[in-house]
Amino acid sequence: MINLIHGRRGRSVLLICLLVCAASTSWAHDPGLSAVEVRIGGDTVTAHWSIATSDLEKLFAVDADHNGRFTASELSSVRPKLEGFAREALEIWFADNPASTTTVDVRLDQTTAIDFQITFVRGQGSALRIRSAALASFARGHREYVSVFDERGTKLGEKILDSGNPEFELNANPSSPSQAGSFAAFVLFGIEHILTGYDHLTFLLGLLLAGASFRSVVKIITSFTVAHSITLALSTFHLVRIPSGVVEPLIAVSIVYVGLENIFRQDLRWRWLLTFGFGLVHGFGFASALRDLGIGSSAGAAIPLISFNLGVEIGQLAIATIMLPLIWKLRERPMFVRRYAPACSILISLAGGFWLVERILG
Repeated sequence: MINLIHGRRGRSVLLICLLVCAASTSWAHDPGLSAVEVRIGGDTVTAHWSIATSDLEKLFAVDADHNGRFTASELSSVRPKLEGFAREALEIWFADNPASTTTVDVRLDQTTAIDFQITFVRGQGSALRIRSAALASFARGHREYVSVFDERGTKLGEKILDSGNPEFELNANPSSPSQAGSFAAFVLFGIEHILTGYDHLTFLLGLLLAGASFRSVVKIITSFTVAHSITLALSTFHLVRIPSGVVEPLIAVSIVYVGLENIFRQDLRWRWLLTFGFGLVHGFGFASALRDLGIGSSAGAAIPLISFNLGVEIGQLAIATIMLPLIWKLRERPMFVRRYAPACSILISLAGGFWLVERILG
């Protein structure tokens, strides 16, 4: 391995790969997602807030036996704290007048999430402002998907909030709700998801590192796009469900395999077929982001699904546009092909192996 690291240019190439792998081991997953569904009734406003138990565990240590699952007895022991937290988690104003909280109900959802039902007294006026105060308590980068419905079930608006943008303003009685803002928000969410999904990025880097021709790269990226779009849609609409405990290790396996294939296989003409198979797996991983935001099997899921997938593709194409010319240029140098490309592939496989062990044991 020492012989591989020779020369300033070689060290620079390896440094790039090391930074990718180091960053990926520190943030292979999103820092947190939660969902709030607000329904405006005649005299009340009801907010259904769903948050992963792993996010609440960091704040309240609910998992007393540290087995990664919550039980009813564990929830009962911290219920007063959770109810108090929920009362401060969401703030609603009508025409700049705060709506008072009346009741808070806390329930366990299949041991993987806690569901809160928070009831407010509806105020006067149609100018509605929602603020997620809880975002300040969660990990940096945590996002919250807020959707608002009237008493007939018509969606009035939706937005993805984070700690830098924790408020949502809208008209509670619009004549024709618009989906334009929602479409743009989910496109940006898709771009952000791929740019911060370092396991997916490492897989993509492994595919591009082989330095295939432009035609081959188009086939590889197209097959990956088609494959993950299929499983993203199937999973979002609950037509096919595979547990994340199976999907996440398989994504790690795909990274290990691509890195090793770069080293031991010279003929990569049929890589697009392999990419299609692994793309099906990655699509289930992408779907978990929408599922964590409460996007489910309904007609209303179509716009988030399409716009999120479009954002993912924009992010992937941007990365490929930047990386491919650089890789093609480097592969003109025999030293890079003989030494540095294999070294980077080894690092990619090691990163995948790290995630594989982490996800199996975690």
